[in-house]
Amino acid sequence: MSDIFEEPDDAATPLTEEEKRDLIPTHITFRRELNSAEQENIAKGEDWAARRKTKDVVDEKFITVLHRRMFGDVWKWAGKYRKSERNIGIEAWKIPMEMRNLLEDVRVWIQKQVYSPDEIALRFHHRLTVIHPFPNGNGRSARLLADLLVEQLGGKRFTWGKGSLRDAGDLRKRYRASLRAADGHDIAPLLEFARS
Repeated sequence: MSDIFEEPDDAATPLTEEEKRDLIPTHITFRRELNSAEQENIAKGEDWAARRKTKDVVDEKFITVLHRRMFGDVWKWAGKYRKSERNIGIEAWKIPMEMRNLLEDVRVWIQKQVYSPDEIALRFHHRLTVIHPFPNGNGRSARLLADLLVEQLGGKRFTWGKGSLRDAGDLRKRYRASLRAADGHDIAPLLEFARS
């Protein structure tokens, strides 16, 4: 029997046993079925985001609702900040404060035009991945949020290496390397990757 929660690599953040029990569809028994269900749900979230009336992405409620729209058909915890510690991200108790700090920083970057629209959106994306606010789906939601923010700022969506980061090993390695460079305050590789 296949463990649907076993990742072939470190593609996803491991879930706690409690979080695993929050899987909504009862028919899922294989990893590919879980991936398919999540992908279908993510498409619904993207559709919702495209149709929304309020266009301000830099809003905590919007971010949590978007995550719920992207994963809420699959996971009960969708749209809720994680309560458990991870091998990535900040301590769980700091998430609400760090999210507010991030959003305030982004608003200042926009108002003062501190960076280009691409750089604002990608710095937003990077900080979201560092905070890692949700039990899972952080990279996927952060990429969509960066796309929505750059559009809000008058730019075009990113290409993210022109492939699915969920499935492509080399592409995912390049993406993760660009995030590690951003961890070291070098945003250039992430800017290059997002537009490649």
